[in-house]
Amino acid sequence: MRSKTERRIFLVGVGLTVFALVIWGRLFFLQVVSRDYYESLAERQHASSFDLEARRGNIYFREKDGSLLSAAGTKSGFLLYVDPRKIEDPERVYKKLALVVPVIEREDFLRRASKKDDPYEVVGHRLDADAASRIKELYLPGVGVLGEEWRFYPGRELAAHVLGFVGYEGSKETGRYGIEYGQERILKGETSRLEGRTTLGGIFLDWGRKIFRIPRSGADIVLTIEPQLQIFLEKELTKIVERWNGERAGAIIMDPKTGRILAMAARPTFDPNRYNQSESLNVFVNPLVEHVYELGSVFKALTMAAGLDTGRITDKTTYLDQGFVVVGRTHIENYDGKGRGVVDMQTVLSESLNTGAVFVMRRVGKTEFRDYFENFGLGDKTDIELPGEVLGKLSNLLSSYEIDYATVAFGQGIAVTPLAFLRAVSALANQGKLVRPFIIDRIIIDGAPDIVTKPEIGRQVVSRETAEEVTRMLTRVVDEALLGGVLKKEHYSIAAKTGTAQIPSTDRRGYSAGLLHSFFGYAPSYDAEFAVFLFLVRPQGERYASRTLARPFMDIIEFLLSYYQVAPDR
Repeated sequence: MRSKTERRIFLVGVGLTVFALVIWGRLFFLQVVSRDYYESLAERQHASSFDLEARRGNIYFREKDGSLLSAAGTKSGFLLYVDPRKIEDPERVYKKLALVVPVIEREDFLRRASKKDDPYEVVGHRLDADAASRIKELYLPGVGVLGEEWRFYPGRELAAHVLGFVGYEGSKETGRYGIEYGQERILKGETSRLEGRTTLGGIFLDWGRKIFRIPRSGADIVLTIEPQLQIFLEKELTKIVERWNGERAGAIIMDPKTGRILAMAARPTFDPNRYNQSESLNVFVNPLVEHVYELGSVFKALTMAAGLDTGRITDKTTYLDQGFVVVGRTHIENYDGKGRGVVDMQTVLSESLNTGAVFVMRRVGKTEFRDYFENFGLGDKTDIELPGEVLGKLSNLLSSYEIDYATVAFGQGIAVTPLAFLRAVSALANQGKLVRPFIIDRIIIDGAPDIVTKPEIGRQVVSRETAEEVTRMLTRVVDEALLGGVLKKEHYSIAAKTGTAQIPSTDRRGYSAGLLHSFFGYAPSYDAEFAVFLFLVRPQGERYASRTLARPFMDIIEFLLSYYQVAPDR
């Protein structure tokens, strides 16, 4: 019996030994031979990474007293998501959620909640804390909320074309249009990345060990836009468009001595908070810097400046106005086709005579005439801090045909941005100097001195004497000729000029139906603090800009003089 028992014990011992050797061999293979592979596999299973987003910088308006008003900031709230794999009855879940979040669209929710192979679908954004709490209390399987942030524009449409908005480019949020796009790098800051291991429950184990850099918050931007002035200008612009049923309109107010933009607006406009509800992408484009226009007779002020600056004419120079002038084979007529007989240069501006503009151009000569218009910066970008600025089109001034120069003299055949034109005529208001327009007052960076924009006073484009003489002539236009002189201000001198132009056809040579009205002016005339430009595309029911834009211009000037408490100059 013992021998049998011993044999059994021996066999069991051998079996256990063999089993132990197999286990040991397997462990040796796993822990030694395949150590690197399984270490890598485990690392991948527990490795995690997080993008640490930087705070996007805020954008502010700058009020008259220097205080700041929020133009664009960031709000916090919650998003609503579903895990379709855990939702058995999407219709029932929708009905319960709709009681808390009525804005959820049924068809969109049902489509997303029915994606059974998708663990995560966002069905709602920008929920407040109360809504998030009520959703949690519903205890719906497959439904949850997560924190989120979004860009918020408290002024809604206010300065929308200046601000732009933050939207999606693919799945990534980024600035689109305006300052949000043009200054994206400054506003966005620097994102950091955190990498390390997590437990099965998602608890991060390596806090602080693999942060490559601390996220750097975006800088705040303070605009030169004065909010109360911007509000007033936008109301005036809305009234202009509604009164004359215009297709498009725009306005700029600038300090002609420094180039500081005080207000800038366009119609039609949009709400940056609801940019995705806009019917056309064209509404986002800022027509004051991204479009060029043939502006018409407002250019006669620059033509007159070139003539006076060369000394080829004086304000007393006369010519015989027959109502038309022949250039090559082309008849160029005054706006009414009527001749005035022998007239001086003041009459050319006061009655906006095309024949007089051609007369001045001929006195100056084609080469010098082109040089003056180029020196005014009309073919250049102004380098304002807004994106998408385009160059003016001065190709007619490279022509060998006199007719091309003749039409440019009264503002046809030359196309520029409204901002470039305002910069050019501001030289008449500031003793002949070209300034660089700017719309960023300063950039505020945490832990560093503010970057303050300093005015850039550029080249002398006409002499001080020429600028003053043209200003005197434009002041007489307002005092004596504009709507018969009824808009003259007893205690303030104001210089201004109107423009009415044909609109080039987009699908063929020549011009299309409809007109473009323009208007510029500055005040007080001889120590100007404000330069204003207005334009209106295809107004209905009125041919001349003096009828559509003169009174709104004067309303804007009166507001400026009162709001900034400018002392009377006469």
